[in-house]
Amino acid sequence: MFAHEVGSGTPVVLLHGFGLDHRSLLSLEAVFEQSEGWRRIYLDLPGATGSPVGAIGGSQGVADAVVEEVLARVGVEPFAVLGGSFGGMIARFVAHELRSQVLGLATVAGVFVASHGERVVPSRVVLREEPEVVPLLGAALGSYRDDAVVESVDDARAFLRYVLPGLEGADQGALEVISGRYSLDREPEELHPEPFLQPTLHITGRQDHVVGHVDAWNRVEHYPRASFVVLDAAGHNILFEQADLCAALVGEWLGRVRRGM
Repeated sequence: MFAHEVGSGTPVVLLHGFGLDHRSLLSLEAVFEQSEGWRRIYLDLPGATGSPVGAIGGSQGVADAVVEEVLARVGVEPFAVLGGSFGGMIARFVAHELRSQVLGLATVAGVFVASHGERVVPSRVVLREEPEVVPLLGAALGSYRDDAVVESVDDARAFLRYVLPGLEGADQGALEVISGRYSLDREPEELHPEPFLQPTLHITGRQDHVVGHVDAWNRVEHYPRASFVVLDAAGHNILFEQADLCAALVGEWLGRVRRGM
């Protein structure tokens, strides 16, 4: 499994969303640089640009492969884990499977209910359109507008830099196979029902029509050390649409993880 590693210190594993690659989370680099002392391990999940899918046929296979990859890279060393969207579901699995090693868990617009038809999500809404993104994005405009809630030139540039390369590099055939078995065998909180006591952060978007925010909040009692945050003017692209707030929240989470070590 391909990994982009940066820095030294305590490991933190970062897991991207479905159909993307590790670059979709690289906008968080400034937060880690400011916090210092973190060895960032950005994985390309199976089917993403740098990682072949092999024999993996569903999300459970992805989750199991990530657990193996994490152990191969960090050994018995304690680590933190952060996941976006689909990567949030995988991060929850990793955090519970390796709980004795995990220092903290964070999700950004994370998947909490795998089946799209069973998710509680708001209706699709666009709060602001920005005509200037049209010539900037060109042929990528449709992909950008699939999830955009608050359009801006800065957001569009971030999409081109961090998101589009992963969309173009993904193995679409592999993703179709995985999406056919998108659910984990059991939800991590049900497989390991004891409350998760490490510092946790769940960031959700009020206008996120892909995963919503309600399903994450339904797990609030399982995470007594968690900050649950719903940000307005934010859809599934929350990491870019509310970049400053997301950076501040991730930085605060890293501080809590550090203090708990």
